[in-house]
Amino acid sequence: MKLVLTEPKILTDSISIISELVNEVRLKIDKDKIELIAMDPANVAMVIFNLLSSVFAEYHIEKPKEISINLDHFKQVLKRAKPSDTLTIELDEDKNKLNIKIKGDSTRTFNISLLSLTDQEQKIPNLKFPAKIETNTLIFNEAIEDMNVVSESVAFIADKDKFLIKSESKLNDAEVEINQGNETKIDTEEKSHSKYSLEYLKKIIKGSKLTNNILIQFGNDYPLRVDYTSKDKLSMSFILAPRVSND
Repeated sequence: MKLVLTEPKILTDSISIISELVNEVRLKIDKDKIELIAMDPANVAMVIFNLLSSVFAEYHIEKPKEISINLDHFKQVLKRAKPSDTLTIELDEDKNKLNIKIKGDSTRTFNISLLSLTDQEQKIPNLKFPAKIETNTLIFNEAIEDMNVVSESVAFIADKDKFLIKSESKLNDAEVEINQGNETKIDTEEKSHSKYSLEYLKKIIKGSKLTNNILIQFGNDYPLRVDYTSKDKLSMSFILAPRVSND
């Protein structure tokens, strides 16, 4: 296995975002992509990540591989790469380590020990969403940051051509209204209302580093799915359980 990236930032940013939710993960590597599906320790949020082979300057996989790795260790190494550096990743099966070379003005080599994870492989749940909103990441990010001023949870409400984001506490409340327009498409089968944790949403919106567009899907007291997709490069999705406690 040999993977060569001439733009390491795309991998560095992706791993940094994912590591906000999970630390020890399985990576499935085949001829088309690197895939990761993981659930956070509290079983509240799932992350689904695909990095396509087309991103790499060199992508050589003799046969599909599955490796387990500590994301915090991996992230710390990736952060040492400058945007202009070339990143080479190889698998040393004899030593059970991931070999990472960062080549720029000098060549630096890191070896990360692989893990042996025994937990059950995660499966993506089959969900159907009556509300779908496509919008600009900046619009959504600012709405989430606005809600964070007021409370620890946020309500999403979708109805016809309107998407409302609300937050309230005993003393204060806030609301952002996002309407159908040039940058926003709203598709609803029925009026949908659900509440989610702002702590998790603040981590999820960091996916905006990867693309300027976001797809938001939810239902009535139903899980939320957030998708960030960069064509021919990657996709990163999050599934977040609804918050059922009263604030």
